[in-house]
Amino acid sequence: MERGRPPVRQQGLTEGSCHPELCLSPAPAPAVPPFCPVPPAPGAAPGAACAPAVPCRCLLALLTPFTSSPRSSGLVHIKNPHLETMDEDVLYHLDLGTKTHNLPAMFGDIKHGMGIPSVSIMLHELIKLLHHAKCRDVTIIRIGTSGGLGVEAGSVVITDRAVDACFQPRFEQVVLGDVVVRGTDLDGGLVEELLACSKAVPDFPTLVGHTMCTYDFYEGQGRLDGALCSFSNEKKLEYLKRAHDAGVRNIEMESTAFAALCGLCGLRAAVVCVTLLDRLEGDQIRASHEVLHEYQQRPQRLVAAFIRRRLGLCAATGNTQPSSD
Repeated sequence: MERGRPPVRQQGLTEGSCHPELCLSPAPAPAVPPFCPVPPAPGAAPGAACAPAVPCRCLLALLTPFTSSPRSSGLVHIKNPHLETMDEDVLYHLDLGTKTHNLPAMFGDIKHGMGIPSVSIMLHELIKLLHHAKCRDVTIIRIGTSGGLGVEAGSVVITDRAVDACFQPRFEQVVLGDVVVRGTDLDGGLVEELLACSKAVPDFPTLVGHTMCTYDFYEGQGRLDGALCSFSNEKKLEYLKRAHDAGVRNIEMESTAFAALCGLCGLRAAVVCVTLLDRLEGDQIRASHEVLHEYQQRPQRLVAAFIRRRLGLCAATGNTQPSSD
């Protein structure tokens, strides 16, 4: 074992396996209507199903129906037996609680900061929110920006594998002094479905590739323009080319934690990010504000096409530019 490094233990779930302390197999849940963030039409009876005529704006948690789910009830299940003993669960960072709010009847916009710590906090509380709200058959899609690797700026990368800075599909989390290694598998079927939806937005390139997740924006991504830099441009390019050869097509700072948490909680998940530059050509983003603004809308347009397809609104034109409102 490396000196000074905490012991490492593997953690994961295999089909048919069960940890007695983590087994939360519930009694059959009563039938509840699928949760939907879109309110019913004005004047509709309480509990009436909504029929939105436009794609849902919630691009983080896509509450769309599936034919199968990790458990027969389709509900989101928490891998933490301690929650069942709590009198109240306060989702502090979301300003919500199981006693102060009627979570099954409401849903709010979720915003988070940058990097693994922020996305981890947000996901813990979002997943608990989905559980308390009795949401069913949930798909979560992360959309955002990234640095490209051997692809032109403005390309949209659909992640087929989230890897760490050593190009391995893993996420390391220190828990009680031990390094817990978690897998970062994403849903392959969801990747293919998103790629098929890219035909509705043909005015920018969309591709599938590995996404490298780092803990840092500067040294961790081999940038020469940070406050600290201990390597040459040649060493930087050598590293980035090795990443490209390993299948990496973009770099960001959330995907491994996102994939690991969603996977452990049985949620279908995907990562869709636009590239703001090709890191093999430089470190600084040179595009204008107007160009960057249009780039950042591209993942949203692709996921909107996905939502339209799930809602049966395929006739909508996916190539339509969003308004500036």
